[in-house]
Amino acid sequence: METKENGSVDTKSSVENGQLSDPAHWAVADVVNYFKATGFEEQANAFQDQEIDGKSLLLMTRNDVLTGLSIKLGPALKIYEYHVKPLQTQHLKVPVMFPDGLSRGR
Repeated sequence: METKENGSVDTKSSVENGQLSDPAHWAVADVVNYFKATGFEEQANAFQDQEIDGKSLLLMTRNDVLTGLSIKLGPALKIYEYHVKPLQTQHLKVPVMFPDGLSRGR
């Protein structure tokens, strides 16, 4: 996701064929914009403050989200259960193309 000069969010970089792009390729701004777009406007700043990009997001544990971001427990639980965990699961299901031309799940 990219923020345009007028403040609107360009979701082309994070949405491909109606699905989110691979979060591993997200910049910090993409992560922040994702959480703002999903209703966590206030908490999104914590991801900016901690410089969480897509790769970091995919490595986060439940404990990281609950304690490492310094956000209230309620929103932290929702962020992990309904967003971080599903993004991690989705990332693992994306097939990887290997040099031999075969596709394998991660």
